[in-house]
Amino acid sequence: MIGMAQLLLVIAAGGLWAASRLPWVVIRSFDGLGPPRQLTLTGGTWSTALLPVAMLLLAAAVAALAVRGWPLRVLAALLAAASFAVGYLGISLWVIPDVAARGAELAHVPLTALVGSGRYYWGAAVAVGAAMCTLMAAAVLLRSASIAGSAHPGPTRYAGPAARQATAGRDDDGPMSERMIWDALDHGVDPTDRPHGSDTEGR
Repeated sequence: MIGMAQLLLVIAAGGLWAASRLPWVVIRSFDGLGPPRQLTLTGGTWSTALLPVAMLLLAAAVAALAVRGWPLRVLAALLAAASFAVGYLGISLWVIPDVAARGAELAHVPLTALVGSGRYYWGAAVAVGAAMCTLMAAAVLLRSASIAGSAHPGPTRYAGPAARQATAGRDDDGPMSERMIWDALDHGVDPTDRPHGSDTEGR
């Protein structure tokens, strides 16, 4: 499961890198002194967070190998938050009423020279796809942490009363293993009756 999450994170990081290179917004301007100009803004220019988040996803893919338990749950939560942030960046391009003002600011074009703008949706769609991959990776990591926690329960989680007492009643010889406890019970010996300083279990 960790490997699946790592693959999803690598795919998401690659998607964000691609989204940062694809065109997102085009700005058309004319200042009256020269021919009309058309400037294309890539995803990296429109949203400077795409590349840093891509690097974060790659780092998270490596960190997933080194963390377990609650740190893995924290990592999954951070990835889920990152997925929502990236998804917002992509969806906002579709739903924002007008990209002209912000596009002109990013392209350093005066509003008086602005004559039109346009949008390219492929870059934003790739970013949203990367966000979905990140969210799925977070879910897989959270599931992996839950499975790992249930697969390594505490020493007395499923033990019966006698076994719990045997585990709690340790002596100088060290703790009894589960096999030793069952062998003692098979021979009619109370595994909790282990007095210090003498060996009387078989009497």
